[in-house]
Amino acid sequence: MKRIKLNNGLLMPQEGFGVYQIPDYGDCKQAVMDALSLGYRLLDTAQAYKNEEAVGDAIVESNVDRNDIFLTTKIWVSNYGFEKTQASFNESLKKLNTDYVDLVLLHQPLGDYYGAYRALEQLYQEGKIKAIGVSNFAAARYVDLVSNVKVIPAVNQIETHVFNQEQPIRPYLKEYGTQIESWGPFAEGKNHLFTNETLVAIGEHHDKSAAQVALRFLLQSGVVIIPKSTHIERMKQNLAVWDFELSAAEMKKIQALDENKSFFVDYSDPQFIKALNSWEV
Repeated sequence: MKRIKLNNGLLMPQEGFGVYQIPDYGDCKQAVMDALSLGYRLLDTAQAYKNEEAVGDAIVESNVDRNDIFLTTKIWVSNYGFEKTQASFNESLKKLNTDYVDLVLLHQPLGDYYGAYRALEQLYQEGKIKAIGVSNFAAARYVDLVSNVKVIPAVNQIETHVFNQEQPIRPYLKEYGTQIESWGPFAEGKNHLFTNETLVAIGEHHDKSAAQVALRFLLQSGVVIIPKSTHIERMKQNLAVWDFELSAAEMKKIQALDENKSFFVDYSDPQFIKALNSWEV
């Protein structure tokens, strides 16, 4: 599997396994162990997912060396602020049953994210975190952050799929050397992604599904992906995207599907912001 070199030299697998919306301990632990057995080496969790313990236990009980796993977690808004972020990170370390995390992201561009980011910078300098970054930071908020911190984010994990390709932020990420990572690479099935005529037709040409075409498009666009499934057969299918290549014409057809809008979040909506700030973990 291809690995991406981050702006600090750290190598990150371009495809990994996400555990969003798998809060049940047993289900999450089994899913992670299945993923590791299939060859996934990038694992993505978060404080807000409430499954760090399951991920950590799965890693320990697997036959995979911890040093071969690229582990990501995210700090939630209610834990922002310099001291609170450091304390919550130490709690995450305990839950994950590890003494370091490969990548830690700020989950939302809300609250005291500057204090939280400076805490991550210190933890990075101490070697407890190998890389730091952000999630859900749109272009303006991202540029403001990178203009006022010492360590440029290694990753910005944002909603990225065939219907929301995040083109407006790409030039800024390239300018500062921040890797784009997709959450929601399938758009959670919205817009009938799995039966989209364009994706299905291209998939038939390669003997692949629409879902596999959607993932391959992101990979060829330089995006890190973390598809999620609790079904081992679908995990296998999500990995089977490295043995074919989309042509320039096929890429162009998929690029035309871009609606340049979020299907899930609206940071201009006061009620949405209020809900995120009231959610504690």
